[in-house]
Amino acid sequence: MTLSARMRWGPVAVLACAAVLHASDKKDNPKPAASQMVDSGSFGVFVKGQRVVTENFSVQQDNGISIVKSQLKETARPTTAGQRSELQMTNSGELVRYQWTDGSGSLVVTPNNEFLLEKITTAASSKPAERPFLMPSTAAILDNNFFVHRQVLAWRYLATNCHTENGTQKCLQGALDFAVLVPQDQTSMSVRMELAGREKITIRGTERELLRLNLKGEAFSWALWVDEKDQFKLMRVLITDDNTEVVRD
Repeated sequence: MTLSARMRWGPVAVLACAAVLHASDKKDNPKPAASQMVDSGSFGVFVKGQRVVTENFSVQQDNGISIVKSQLKETARPTTAGQRSELQMTNSGELVRYQWTDGSGSLVVTPNNEFLLEKITTAASSKPAERPFLMPSTAAILDNNFFVHRQVLAWRYLATNCHTENGTQKCLQGALDFAVLVPQDQTSMSVRMELAGREKITIRGTERELLRLNLKGEAFSWALWVDEKDQFKLMRVLITDDNTEVVRD
């Protein structure tokens, strides 16, 4: 899903991982494990009720680096390679490396002094084209079509607005702005996330009470629901303007 346009499939300070939010007040185990799987699974992407894409993803912490991997598989072309991405960040939310490929082209984003430097390689040229963005290394990556990136942004937002009090998660309402880079579009922008509160919604015929977050930019408005009882995992995304719904499998 593009941030700046309608759907197109084809050829801040802290990374608030769910484990950190879930166990932030535990004093008996202050040091994270050397390697820890934070989340894994898949999202089904439905347009007008029809499944068009499955996103398989994982979020892992390894020696202070958070690694977010994702692969997209189109329902109509299940045997094709699809798109792949890997996002590496420090636990303080600084970008280490982002890479994406669809099998015919690829791109890599890395910090370079005061810039984020994007290198794009296409099938027509073996020499990568370079484009710098004057952005801090803590800028969020929200690439097209990868909903796990939206989950990571939600965790970053909730790390600022939520805390544990007497064993219960307390979250404050309020909007935060984030500088983001959309590598496939070679575009930087500002987005705003805000906690709307708890809502009862039906997912696959079962009613659930989840936290709703609103994610907005200049040309889009999305609703996200996360489960505060299950490490703030992203459960559903609704993009009304595109007749699109994303649901965790």
